[in-house]
Amino acid sequence: MRLHVILWPIQDWPAMGETWRRAEELGFAGAWVYDHLAWRGHSPWDDAYASLAAAATLTSRIRLGTLVTSPNFRTPIPTASAIRTIDRISGGRLDLGVGAGGNTHTSDGDVLDHDFTARERADRFEEWVTQLDDLLTGAPVSARGDWWSVRDVTISPGLVQQRPPFWIAARGPRGMRLAARLGQGWVANPAGDDPYADTRGQVARLEAACGEAGRDAAGLPRLLLTGFTDEPWLASVSAYQDLAGRYAELGITDVAVHWPRPGTDWDADPVVFEEIAAAAT
Repeated sequence: MRLHVILWPIQDWPAMGETWRRAEELGFAGAWVYDHLAWRGHSPWDDAYASLAAAATLTSRIRLGTLVTSPNFRTPIPTASAIRTIDRISGGRLDLGVGAGGNTHTSDGDVLDHDFTARERADRFEEWVTQLDDLLTGAPVSARGDWWSVRDVTISPGLVQQRPPFWIAARGPRGMRLAARLGQGWVANPAGDDPYADTRGQVARLEAACGEAGRDAAGLPRLLLTGFTDEPWLASVSAYQDLAGRYAELGITDVAVHWPRPGTDWDADPVVFEEIAAAAT
């Protein structure tokens, strides 16, 4: 089980830079940031892509990524260009978590002043991911969609990775099919009173989608997003190991925990947090 950390892009610099360095020193497999304009009332909230570019210059080993980028306020062409740039700065250490995004102002979902239906949100997400994939693998690229169109755009040359891995967050059938078709990883976000049972159901749907796509589901990494349920991931080393073992039985390969944030639901003992990182790496 690989352990990742989610950082909060809210510290002043250079303190934020030291946090990125410390995440690498602790041996986390990856460090991620939420891609928002503001989140749950917190502002300033630094831009995810600018933060990753800065982090890429301060680290040398840890993988970096967004968890997740969505089409709520990012369009395909400049997003693809930013991805290429960070991939180059980091020497090929960028992972791209992508998702359809939320539908409330606190999660940036309504910044376009339009209430999308569930079908519209799924349509936009599939078109957005497909165009990103095209822009990062082909040159030149032309595509005409219902939401975005591009003509003779060249972005992919210069990428260090053939195409930065897409970690696709999905729960519904269309998202699962998209993850099976274009994902190099899948992100699970448990919900409800029984997150373990919820994740088990999600994994079953993912594996069914992979089967329909003719893909071996066993080869698709699966990242579990923690911190939004009552499970005590950061209570102690033994609590972490017990939960990690249980979820590994479901086929989860990666776990993301939050950097301790005092006074919030993501508070944790810093000493225990570092002990968990040491035990997991």
